[in-house]
Amino acid sequence: MSGTSCRFCGAELHQSFVHLGRSPLANAFLAPDELRRMEPFYPLHAYVCRDCLLVQLEAFESPEHIFSDYLYFSSYSASWLQHARAYVGQVTKRFRLGPGSLVVEVASNDGYLLQYVKEHGIGALGVEPAANVAEAALSKGIPTEIAFFGTATARRLAEAGNRADLMVANNVLAHVPDLNDFVAGFKILLKPTGVATFEFPHLLGLIRECQFDTIYHEHFSYLSLLAVDRIFAHHGLAVFDVEELPTHGGSLRVYAAPAEAAPARSDDVEKVLTDERGAGLGRPDGYADFGKAVVELKCRLLEFLIGLRRTGKTIAGYGAPAKGNTLLNYCGIGPELLPYTVDLSPHKQGRYLPGVGIPIHPPQRIFETRPDYVLILPWNLKDEIGSQMAAIRDWGGRFVVAIPSLTVLD
Repeated sequence: MSGTSCRFCGAELHQSFVHLGRSPLANAFLAPDELRRMEPFYPLHAYVCRDCLLVQLEAFESPEHIFSDYLYFSSYSASWLQHARAYVGQVTKRFRLGPGSLVVEVASNDGYLLQYVKEHGIGALGVEPAANVAEAALSKGIPTEIAFFGTATARRLAEAGNRADLMVANNVLAHVPDLNDFVAGFKILLKPTGVATFEFPHLLGLIRECQFDTIYHEHFSYLSLLAVDRIFAHHGLAVFDVEELPTHGGSLRVYAAPAEAAPARSDDVEKVLTDERGAGLGRPDGYADFGKAVVELKCRLLEFLIGLRRTGKTIAGYGAPAKGNTLLNYCGIGPELLPYTVDLSPHKQGRYLPGVGIPIHPPQRIFETRPDYVLILPWNLKDEIGSQMAAIRDWGGRFVVAIPSLTVLD
């Protein structure tokens, strides 16, 4: 790919990780009056940098275009709220946070996490670029700066007296095209003894579980601890601890601090780094076979859906996540094979999935039409959804997930 360089180290990118064809922006849901308009499609081709081993997409659209008006609201997932509440309790105790402390969350969304910080009587400040989503946080009384985070925002907030004891960055590190400017901002805004935690889907899990649907244009990078450790060190942050989490199909929670005052590195950091090297992520040829597994998964899903149509069985989708839009567009699945999907978020109901034009209804639609199968598109929430929608079994309905392999759930 001549002429495109790594967003961290600047090396020219040549090695393909996986090519998923051309796809619309995964969160560009369509209103009914947009169905007759042309949609922009962009190449969805991930590369691995042979020098620093960062897996990444080219940036075709600016963050301002993608995130300034956003339809993802974190608070519609009960399990994610539980995850946030537990995290706040844990870090409050571990880092001895109190009324005189300040927690800053970058990409704070609708206040899903900072509401629990506020409950503990700790100072909270959100930084969220999507004004429509930030308004939901502001309505909860959570101070929120409507801005993209980077060195300029960090300096402005620091000069206003907002140095942070703890900074939180959940599922945002992958979303920034200017990775260097973003990470550099943490060193600026943290107190000298402050700590930052970053959660992101683990590239090792993506490869092992064939989670190719988590690749979409809003995710500019796909992160291993090997790459993140190198990036943070370059910007004066030292990784001192890591947790392996089940969220989003397998995530890492990385703890970092200014290198001058960081605690000693835990054994868990070395364990994850060793696991990654053992899986081949420490060398370019370790990334070579992923594309073949993706093609095989596509074939199996299409064979299943075509078989249902041939035998008169019916199917509907559950959820309208960004990952589902990658899956459906790559596989070429439209309403002829998946007539509709449902979603709890009223912000998505009445719209259509980008590219494929599948309509989104409220969950009650499933009980009205009683399909034989329900394809769970946010497979990382299959247990939560299976519990919420357990009544489909009353008519013999069954749940299906496509990733890591096509499985009809018991």
